[in-house]
Amino acid sequence: MTKFLAGYHRLLTTVLTVLMGLLIIPVTLQILSRYTGLIPRYIWTEEAARFCFVWIIMIGSMIAVRDRSHFDVDLLPHPKTPRQKGLAGLVVHLTMLVMAVVFIRYGYAFAKFGAIQSSEMSGINMLSIYIAFPLAGVTWALFLAENIAADVRLLRQPATESSA
Repeated sequence: MTKFLAGYHRLLTTVLTVLMGLLIIPVTLQILSRYTGLIPRYIWTEEAARFCFVWIIMIGSMIAVRDRSHFDVDLLPHPKTPRQKGLAGLVVHLTMLVMAVVFIRYGYAFAKFGAIQSSEMSGINMLSIYIAFPLAGVTWALFLAENIAADVRLLRQPATESSA
């Protein structure tokens, strides 16, 4: 499973890189049309940039969950032992898993709603954009399962004597 998740992570990283490169095209066209008379003003470029940006954010969040580089709020005391680190990680990752389930559940309904809509400017079916939300939830859940397994391994380590 770890090999599959590592390959999926590499795929997400590649897709993110491509999307970042593609984002340059509509933004450049917007700038050129706005400040020069060289090309006509394209309305679709704003929409294309926005849709690309949505996917960049969602894929970036998926990658951040696997890398454990997502934002973190220190509500719990800093763990001093591996077992405490495992427990703290478990609390954080289970909370994130709840959010992943919310994204899966409501993102699916959102995507179904998008399947019957089309973009006004470009005519793109909105499912192609809205599907990013339940996909993010499923991906978070997969990567969180890997993180939770690591947390459980830390919890199962024998307790060590420490002077506090």
